Amino acid sequence: AIFVVMGYVSDFLAKAGWIKLPRAKEPGNPGFVPLYADFEAFYTRNLYRRVCDCWERPICSEPGAEFDVMERVTHDYNRTYKLTGKTIHAINLGSYNYLGFAQKEGPCADAVETSVPKYGTGVCSTRHELGTLDIHKELEELSARFVRKPAAMCFGMGFATNSMNIPALVGKGCLILSDKLNHTSLVLGSRLSGACVDVFKHNNMRSLESKLRKAITQGQPRTHRPWKKIIIVVEGVYSMEGTIGNLPEIVRLKKKYKAYLYLDEAHSIGAIGRTGRGATESCGVDPEDVDIMMGTFTKSFGASGGYIAANKDVIGHLKRHSHSGCYAVSMPVPVAQQIISSMRIIMGLDGTDEGMKRIRALAENTDYFRRRLKELGFIIYGNADSPVIPLLLYVPCKLAAFSRELLRRGIGVVVVGFPATPIIESRARFCMSAAHTREMLDKTLKAVSEVGESLGLKYSRDKH
Repeated sequence: AIFVVMGYVSDFLAKAGWIKLPRAKEPGNPGFVPLYADFEAFYTRNLYRRVCDCWERPICSEPGAEFDVMERVTHDYNRTYKLTGKTIHAINLGSYNYLGFAQKEGPCADAVETSVPKYGTGVCSTRHELGTLDIHKELEELSARFVRKPAAMCFGMGFATNSMNIPALVGKGCLILSDKLNHTSLVLGSRLSGACVDVFKHNNMRSLESKLRKAITQGQPRTHRPWKKIIIVVEGVYSMEGTIGNLPEIVRLKKKYKAYLYLDEAHSIGAIGRTGRGATESCGVDPEDVDIMMGTFTKSFGASGGYIAANKDVIGHLKRHSHSGCYAVSMPVPVAQQIISSMRIIMGLDGTDEGMKRIRALAENTDYFRRRLKELGFIIYGNADSPVIPLLLYVPCKLAAFSRELLRRGIGVVVVGFPATPIIESRARFCMSAAHTREMLDKTLKAVSEVGESLGLKYSRDKH
């Protein structure tokens, strides 16, 4: 509240001409409503600008267990930056490289290199025209086999896999029941669909059942006609909370009320489950009970793009009606090859146990790092098996200090604040990787403990 008041005072003094504040201004267009709303930039102008050096840090290496951050300086309070030509070598606790496949060498990189002379680097066409290659067919068959569904369709962008395909599945007269903390891509896809959207409390089965019961008994607003379709949209692992969706209960409710289930496994596929098959395997749920399984290749597979897996009728419908399939260029062959190679390793189809070793290493690193942070006195969110480990910082100014001090100690982390989280629930988000060694984790824990002590971040009373 104090920061907000100070911001308004600063803005008032600037408008009165008593102080000068550099800000973005839109040229006057008489008779037109301004495109740039000054009030909406209040947060950016008064808070984000002071801490924005903690984001968009350029790197100049592979995003492996360690990486090189390009050093930059500012002489105008974070409005512009200049690169110094130096780099900071740091342990990477920010990238979604869960199984360590984002590598510049190894079997996956070799396979990608050999695919270029045959196919080239780009497809230059959509799937509906000349953009479906044999390697795309191979990828879709392998993806369906991996997630244990009859069919799958792959897309070149993970975000668009949700935002452009949900509108092809539901529309006017349909109801989407969406978890409060669903990813922006799910929120956007739901809004674009034209369906009615009702939000239930995060992972709260009482709230979900209440919404389902109301939808069945009351039907659509005003007319009270039955909904054409009711679809529950949830995630496997929530990227800001580190929580795992309560799939057994969600499946029970969807069967009880005859609703459909759409599961986003962006952060869970490859990362949890005994064989890396995601939230269904981790929670002991039959994939057949999940109507639509969505996932991305940007995390555990070290690539880009996403997939939707379902029965053959649903996939056939998407192939005809998906905007991402109709209008977007097909996935580049080197990317498809990276996914195929990494997925074959995870499934053990390469004839080795390398995939299982990586899955076990990720699970061990996750358990060790999460447990040690709790022992040090930090408040940690999320489920025990989740490779996403949020550490609560709360105060926005501590968010910036935490990030800067860790980078000085050779640790690269992601810090998250408003609007991605409530303004007083700022946090650091650690992403575990199978590529991390115990020495790397111990060095990180030592640095986090030192910084946490100096900033007063050890809020937990449950110290071991």
